Amino acid sequence: MSQALATRYPLVLVPGMLGFVRLLLYPYWFGIVSALRRGGATVVPVQVSPLNSTEVRGEQLLTIIEAIRRDTGADKVNLLGHSQGALTARYAAAKRPEWVASVTSIAGPNHGSELADYLHLNYPASSPRGRLLKAVLHGLGVLMHWLETGWRGPRLPIDVHASHHSLTREGVERFNLSCPQGLPTTWGGEGPYEVNGVRYYSWSGTLQPGITDRGLNRLDGSNRFCRLFARSFVREAGQCDGMVGRNSSHLGQVIGDNYPLDHLDIVNQSLGAVGKGAEPVRLFTEHAARLQAAGL
Repeated sequence: MSQALATRYPLVLVPGMLGFVRLLLYPYWFGIVSALRRGGATVVPVQVSPLNSTEVRGEQLLTIIEAIRRDTGADKVNLLGHSQGALTARYAAAKRPEWVASVTSIAGPNHGSELADYLHLNYPASSPRGRLLKAVLHGLGVLMHWLETGWRGPRLPIDVHASHHSLTREGVERFNLSCPQGLPTTWGGEGPYEVNGVRYYSWSGTLQPGITDRGLNRLDGSNRFCRLFARSFVREAGQCDGMVGRNSSHLGQVIGDNYPLDHLDIVNQSLGAVGKGAEPVRLFTEHAARLQAAGL
């Protein structure tokens, strides 16, 4: 087996809101885990609460990292987080930097999501619409627990309100006060590449008419939702992936912020149905090679 992607430390994949490892036969990181393992990487996709605050998810991740370190004998891990998973990874690295070699934010709302702000404004928790949305999301979280086949463990706590608030700009601003590592000091810039011995990276995509709405995305319902959600963006209108803005995604070394990928395409969902010419799996294999070259 090739060792071209055999990083020094295990790659730990952290999902976002409503994330999972595998629902029945369907993996969250479609085609990504297998591609990394073929290259010799040690890859561990993990599960944290699909709906909860970043801090609760972060504490769960710390417990998981401790177990991975014990089971593999590795001193550290490389954390790759998608969406809220990026914030979760940042929390873990801020609390226990000696356990983390690198944090990679993949379409992470590192400065909040305008979609979350829109829902907060138009679906307040005390309103009938807000209560309905909460009930639907809570039901999805419970259903996902019963369908999860890729991760074994106790039922994880669900808190829809905490999850939602953790993704608003206000919520993320408060989070950033306690976990500022890797954040840019200017809007749209890069952040420090290394803080407390932890390397920070990020990449993200944007909806691009003529590209992201072509190819298999013509058959992908999630892409249609992303294009609908993009209408809620004002500050980064036309510069988002449907859920996270281009500049809001920046953290540490920005590998790229304009790949032709919507928010779910970037982890090769659904079933690898992505836009014309997009190659999300390649971004992961190239990054594993990058981490290997950096001695991580």
